[in-house]
Amino acid sequence: MKRNVVKQSVSMIMAVLLFLGAAGVNAPVQVHAQQKSEAVSETALKPIIIQAPMPIEGEHFAQRLKHVKVEKSGSFIFWIGTLDDYPVIVMKTGKGMENSAAATAIAIERYHPIAIINQGTSGGHDASLNVYDIVLGRRTTNIGSFKTPELAEGKGSDPMKWIPMDLLASEGSAGEDPNAEKIRYFDGDQKLLAAANAVKHKYTKGKVVEGTIGSADTWNNEIDRIKWFHEKFGTSVEEMEGASAAQIAGSYNVPLLVIRILSNNKVNQGKYNPNTAAANQEYVFEVVKQYISMIK
Repeated sequence: MKRNVVKQSVSMIMAVLLFLGAAGVNAPVQVHAQQKSEAVSETALKPIIIQAPMPIEGEHFAQRLKHVKVEKSGSFIFWIGTLDDYPVIVMKTGKGMENSAAATAIAIERYHPIAIINQGTSGGHDASLNVYDIVLGRRTTNIGSFKTPELAEGKGSDPMKWIPMDLLASEGSAGEDPNAEKIRYFDGDQKLLAAANAVKHKYTKGKVVEGTIGSADTWNNEIDRIKWFHEKFGTSVEEMEGASAAQIAGSYNVPLLVIRILSNNKVNQGKYNPNTAAANQEYVFEVVKQYISMIK
């Protein structure tokens, strides 16, 4: 008796499953999920990320975005919105090489950007550049990575004789590798550079030039030291974030350009002006609009 009941139950269940399969009950759910995945892959746009070390260097730009929402990760803040109907994210990275590197990695992993612009203020190394002039990072370099010559106790220290150290030259000890005794430059993305050059005529508060941007967790006030960087590294300006952002972006193959405005220049007595931060954001805003028109 029990066996007959079990057989009948199994038969009924099989009949129901066969009926549902024939009727295509499962098909709409599977197709819907597939269609949704295809729709996301076809329509989702990779955002452009604008990096700003300090609030003064990014909030002006963020206020011009539409449909903004704010997200946070640790101390990093992301203003997520649109510009010309294209996704743009302004992020506060915090100051310094470590903050910049970590923020860049998090942004890439989380938002998968099509490009990154690291922008903000800087101090001049080139006497021909004045406050409010803007430097497009044709290349960026770490001016805080050195190997010192051997000197015995009591012989002091001579920073002018320090040797550049390329931390990416090998996976072994860079301090022992003679091939690492060179300057590492990170090239700015050519398409971003083209967009920046295409709108430089719109910037009227100073000139816009291509140059070399130096980065380090150091604030240089010694004129001779600044001139030494300008001569040996070819630096136009110095700041504290660009090279580390470029290094991380390069490891992910994400296009990046550093754009820095001179907020002061000690080699020609150019006094610090905080209003340069907003002026640079106005220019970068035009660069982003141009870049969007190029990739749409």
